[in-house]
Amino acid sequence: MRAVAAPDGIGSGDNWSEGAVHRGRLRVRTLVTLRWLVAAGEVALLLLVMAMGFHAPFVLCFVIVGAAAWLNLLTAVATPGQRVFGDREAAVQLGVDILQVSLLIFLTGGTSNPFVLMLIAPVTLAAATLPLRHVVALGVVAAAASVALAFFALPLPQAAGMAVQIPQSFRIGAALANIAGVALTAGYVRQAAVESARMALALDVTQAVLAREQRLSALGALAAAAAHELGTPLATISIVAKELGREAPTDAVRDDAELLVSQAERCREILRRLTETPDAAADQVHERLSLRQLVQEVIEPHAAVKGVRVEAIVTGAKGMKTPDIRRMPEITHAFTSFVENAVDFAASEILVSARFDADTVSMEVRDDGPGFSADVLAKLGEPYVTTRPGAEGSRTGHIGMGLGFFIAKTLLERTGAVVTFQNGRPRGAVVAARWPRSKIEAGAL
Repeated sequence: MRAVAAPDGIGSGDNWSEGAVHRGRLRVRTLVTLRWLVAAGEVALLLLVMAMGFHAPFVLCFVIVGAAAWLNLLTAVATPGQRVFGDREAAVQLGVDILQVSLLIFLTGGTSNPFVLMLIAPVTLAAATLPLRHVVALGVVAAAASVALAFFALPLPQAAGMAVQIPQSFRIGAALANIAGVALTAGYVRQAAVESARMALALDVTQAVLAREQRLSALGALAAAAAHELGTPLATISIVAKELGREAPTDAVRDDAELLVSQAERCREILRRLTETPDAAADQVHERLSLRQLVQEVIEPHAAVKGVRVEAIVTGAKGMKTPDIRRMPEITHAFTSFVENAVDFAASEILVSARFDADTVSMEVRDDGPGFSADVLAKLGEPYVTTRPGAEGSRTGHIGMGLGFFIAKTLLERTGAVVTFQNGRPRGAVVAARWPRSKIEAGAL
């Protein structure tokens, strides 16, 4: 009944529907190459049948194969290979392929020819690259061709003296089997392609989130470096301006000197505030923080939310000092997302805890809400899994797209964490991450 939401500003205006992730994926070079392979196979089969002494309208067969080869050559010459077909254009191209195969099968026995299975190939390619409506249309065309070939076709190629009669019931059964093959093969490929495309989009969003966090960290480091470098010249300006003010020959010069002093002090105050901001320090001290500081940074954005209390606790093995860890924006972002999710589902309380021992460091977010439903719990860690309430029913006002948990889990795993999620007892949800200390512990100063 719940899932972590995607971060603000990431993909909030995008269309994440099944059709949106299946658009513009069939390149000209791909189709042209596949057609050459099919044409070569058709020529080889026709030559083999001729060599075995079978009789068939080979002239017409070679004319059809030649026409397909000419069309393929025209496509390759007229269009750059790297260009991506439009959806309708690709559907027409694949429809032509279905027609070409159907004509060859018509001349060589209809559905009694086992190579009627070649009708499956264009529909399968469409299922992997085109929107659903085009796949359905091509599937209907292939099914109609199969049915027509069951009733209307020239005899199966036969050698001299052979008299093979194919029952009509067999032709009809072969047509039905071919239709089933088209549906099942296209369905399997479609499902796999959709999942692959959705995962690729989700990973792109994850990369964007990580890049944003790294840019923010870099900006903080730049601000701290500027504060450090500008401190000395500003102090010098202030001292010289005071000396000028004391020795000013006129009131106007004295006023200007006092203005310089006040502005220099203002600059130093701004830089002092920058260096006091946790995200703005860049020296070795800032690159580390204690577990207590980490959990405080995680809960701080949600500490003032009405209707729920967010608490933090840090515990460790007896006699061990709380370790300092390396500041990693991935950890902060991921657990802030977990807490945001918990805020929307908790009844009244959220506990963020950190634990450590000689070998590991772990963090956990636990709430007292209804917990994960069975269907969501089975899919957590995959993209687009959510039943998050709309903005009007959410404490945080966030509308979930089902990407947040996927992003957070991916970011944490990049830091070396093992991420787990389960329902607590007697109720509530628990999300936890555990690291070997060597993965995140900061070195000695």
